Parts: sequence; C-alpha cells; structure tokens
Amino acid sequence: MKAALVTGAAGGIGSAVVTRLEEDGWNVHGVDVADADLTMPAGNKAVVEAAIERFGRLDAIVANAGIQHVAPIPEFPEERWDALIALLLTSPFLLAKYGWSALAESGDGRFVAIASAHGLVASPFKTGYVAAKHGVIGLVKSLALEGAEHGILATAVCPGYVRTPLVEGQVRDQAAAHGISEERVVEEVMLAPQAVKRMLEPREVASTVAFLLGEGGRGFTGVPVTMDLGWTAR
Repeated sequence: MKAALVTGAAGGIGSAVVTRLEEDGWNVHGVDVADADLTMPAGNKAVVEAAIERFGRLDAIVANAGIQHVAPIPEFPEERWDALIALLLTSPFLLAKYGWSALAESGDGRFVAIASAHGLVASPFKTGYVAAKHGVIGLVKSLALEGAEHGILATAVCPGYVRTPLVEGQVRDQAAAHGISEERVVEEVMLAPQAVKRMLEPREVASTVAFLLGEGGRGFTGVPVTMDLGWTAR
C-alpha cells in the first residue's frame, strides 16, 4: 500500500486530502502545527522521518500547511514576512529535500505543493503570501527537472479561493484593510477576478490532488495545475 505525508492536515484542504487519499487506499501520515514546527528545518525532517518510520516507505508528499497575513506594505510586519516564507516556501523545499531518497526509492514518487492562484497573479495587501506562492511554482519546476531521472513528479495545485478557516480569516482581514463589510469583501474583492462567482470546496482540491497522485497524474510534472474558476483567464 502506498504511503503519503500530508501537512496542514487538521482542517480545510489538508483534512480533505487525508480523507480522500485514505478512501483511495493510501496510508496517510497527516501532520499539523501540534505535531511539528514546519517553519524550522528540524520540524520538516521530523515529520518526513515519522512517515517513513510509520509506513516503511514514502510515495508522495503533499505540502499544504499555510498561513496568511493581510496588511499594506508599510505596515507589513517583518516577522510575518519571515513566517510566511518559512512555512509556504522553505517548508516545501525541506520536505522535498528530506523525503527525496524515499520518493526515489518508490519508483513512482510524487510531490504536490498546494500553491494558489496567487502563485500566478497578485493581489494587494498580501505581499508575503504572493511572493511565497510564486516561489513555490519555481520550486516545483526545479524539483521536476531534478526528479525526472529518479521517477519523481512534482506539481503545484493553484486553486482560487477555497472555503477554509484560512480564507474566512482573510475575509475579516480584508474587510479591515479595505474598510468595508465582510460580505462586500467576498463579492467585490475576493471573487471579483473569477469568472465563476463561488468559492471552491476543500473536497474539490482534494480530488485534484488524488488525480495527480494517481495514474492520470503521470503526465504532469513541473507545472501549476490551475483550478481558479476563470481567475487567470483574463
């Protein structure tokens, strides 16, 4: 039975990914902030080693853990920038680094980073998040080129807004930043660039991850897999 490591597994997209992969017959080691500090190298090394120790192998890594901070550039706290880069960009790199040998030994290793439409486009007040997610796109491109000879495929899933606790927090933060109601934030700010005016559900993103980890995903590597309801079509 194949084994996967999923970070940010306590809720939202991560929880949905764990559920879907287990339904598909995977062994899944799901971790969250209570299990390790993924802003530090030791935490990333620990969760990879724990997954391998638990299952004796590692066939896939889904780097999903995330945070957000919304503020104008002059007011953007430097420590929040550091935390965003550490968790959203450095952690995926470290997970790949520490899991590389096991993914190669799998013979069909997969690395999936949950990026964002913000890995392809930008929005105001999200400097750290946008910069990190753009970096993740570059990361999976490099992983794909280096991983090809080892049978490792790497992709980045780029959803638009997903109905998660993280996004609900963004609504509140954006309301404060723009000085408007939360309802107006959703309608006039968050969903404004999308052709289809709705949020994605976590299970929809989980289905895309499951596809990329399955037989159908063997043709995908080094690319962003965009599911943004028409956001980047403009």
